[in-house]
Amino acid sequence: MTLTKIVKVDSADFQADYLKEAAGILADGGLVIIPTETVYGIAANMADAGAIERLYKIKERPKDKPFSLLIDTKEKIEYFAQDIPVSAYKLMDKFWPGPLTLILKSRNKPSSCAQGLGKHTIGIRMPDDNIALRIIALSGVPIVCPSANISGKPASTNFQDAIKGMDGLVDFAIDTGSTRLGIESTVVDLTVEPMRILREGAIKKEDIEAVIKKKAILFICTGNSCRSVMAKALLEKALREKDRDDVEVLSAGIMMLEGLPAAEEVKELLAREGIDVAGHRSRRVTRDMIKKSDVILVMEKLHEKRILELIPEAKNRLFLLKEFAKINNNNLDIADPIGRPYEFYAQTLGIIREAIERINNLV
Repeated sequence: MTLTKIVKVDSADFQADYLKEAAGILADGGLVIIPTETVYGIAANMADAGAIERLYKIKERPKDKPFSLLIDTKEKIEYFAQDIPVSAYKLMDKFWPGPLTLILKSRNKPSSCAQGLGKHTIGIRMPDDNIALRIIALSGVPIVCPSANISGKPASTNFQDAIKGMDGLVDFAIDTGSTRLGIESTVVDLTVEPMRILREGAIKKEDIEAVIKKKAILFICTGNSCRSVMAKALLEKALREKDRDDVEVLSAGIMMLEGLPAAEEVKELLAREGIDVAGHRSRRVTRDMIKKSDVILVMEKLHEKRILELIPEAKNRLFLLKEFAKINNNNLDIADPIGRPYEFYAQTLGIIREAIERINNLV
């Protein structure tokens, strides 16, 4: 029996050569014990049937019990999953990278090793460990990584436990001592409504529920210096007055410029409302903002068009602000006050205030 090659690596000062070697072994169908922030795992190439067969045999795991996938960037979730709910993006935004495994609908019919609860689901996690993330990226292949233990036995939180009984059964192993958290990931099934927590691990059930229940409202205008700033500020004030903390209010613009303050006229008008937006800096809308928002409210049809170009699936959550507030007139656009007289800014604020008062009871 060939002994496993073991390398001891400082998790804060790892050497790229070892990582490249581990990644190459995985790409070639080998098995590698790697650390994560939760427990040690046995990594394998999901696309290599021989590697997966070895993994099932080593772990003495029933074939109907699948392995979850590890990814190194959030964006890769869309390579493997489809019909991803807003709740998934909220949880990813809050807890990834981290000890959270999400069960989602599979984009393609996966090999049995990566299926979740059924034939068309998949479990995915982005670990919060630089060594694991780097190996995944360098390998260039989809990586499954169940805990380094015999099925049914406790997961290994230090290297000595992980390698025990595995020496010679895996090809390579990375020793970084004890894992940072020492507890397995929490597993959440988002393919059902309401969601189900299948395993409560490092993240508590109440923390998962709090993130999912918190509604995200995104206001969008052109430069994120006038209209969306007004809408965000007014809604946040209304929520404070009701002592509500269950809504997150965001604002952004479709233009490329970022870091600009609110217009002076906006600062002055909102100051009269008792609202200080001196610290506001403009942000350009991102795909992540859109994906995690329950409701997206725009000022003009051109904004609506731009958002649909970015994320077509946002259609059912995307509204003109006047439309959502059921303000019935011939023009649903709220014109940009930039470059207009001060009175136009005040009129714009009045229109937005009416809309916010109408929707305050809807969110």
